[in-house]
Amino acid sequence: MWRLSSKGASGFSSSSTAEEVTQGIDGSGLTAIVTGASSGIGTETARVLALRGVHVVMAVRNMAACREVKKAIVKEIPNAKVQAMELDLSSLASVRKFASEFKSSGLPLNILINNAGIMATPFMLSKDNIELQFATNHIGHFLLTNLLLETMGKTSRESSKEGRIVNVSSRRHQFSYPEGIRFDRINDQSGYNRFSAYGQSKLANVLHTSELARRLKEDGVDITANSVHPGAITTNLFRNISFFSGLVGLLGKYVIKNVEQGAATTCYVALHPHVKGLTGSYFADSNVAQASSQAVNTELAQKLWDFSSDLIYRCSQNS
Repeated sequence: MWRLSSKGASGFSSSSTAEEVTQGIDGSGLTAIVTGASSGIGTETARVLALRGVHVVMAVRNMAACREVKKAIVKEIPNAKVQAMELDLSSLASVRKFASEFKSSGLPLNILINNAGIMATPFMLSKDNIELQFATNHIGHFLLTNLLLETMGKTSRESSKEGRIVNVSSRRHQFSYPEGIRFDRINDQSGYNRFSAYGQSKLANVLHTSELARRLKEDGVDITANSVHPGAITTNLFRNISFFSGLVGLLGKYVIKNVEQGAATTCYVALHPHVKGLTGSYFADSNVAQASSQAVNTELAQKLWDFSSDLIYRCSQNS
């Protein structure tokens, strides 16, 4: 992909792979959670982190598929520390169960990679009656992050190592609904557009990152939060878009990244020493990039935080 792509300030480009951007980095002693690690860039992210010595917890909905992924990783990297735990991000009960079980395990947590996602689905509601893309891509990760912050803070203090939260967004965050987040119509089927709804959830990822970074900094906690655009990648994320397979065949290697390239920015932000201290930033192609004007709107970010907290509270009261 983009064989003539130019390198940015980091020394990497859109054609850099996850292995290349983490070359020489020793992640021994670190523990990471990667959501959606049973396929696509989530699998590659887990594999490369394990390759660098990180203890990886793969948080997945499909445990059968994840067992195969774990088997493949251990076959390639015999000393890999990888384990699977069940997590359905579209269910608040599942998120709470996962967080409780992880905390009960006594494991530390240095890195949280909120990678899982769905794209351009027909209108559906989650188990908690929240529009499915918003529920899975944003609300589930928002709750998961909040539930794990105490563990991350404790790990950071005891290890004297910076904690890192990486939210996998998309350049599609620029193409949400005109108002950005449809606060008053989040579950409204009328006017629903599956691509705009995906953009809305990805905008929410960047806004969540921004407000989270602000709060962590304000609290003096040594944890950073950044969002990333992995690039257009040939994964099953596009399973709901029939024309995409034809696009891949037509443009293929010229505009589409493979999973090794697609996982690069996530792995770079999670592990690279050059990212130390950077927080509230948006990355693409393993370099700091410019997010949309809506994505850097601090008032919108604060409003989304309050809205998300209230939505979760109301759902818990109804369950």
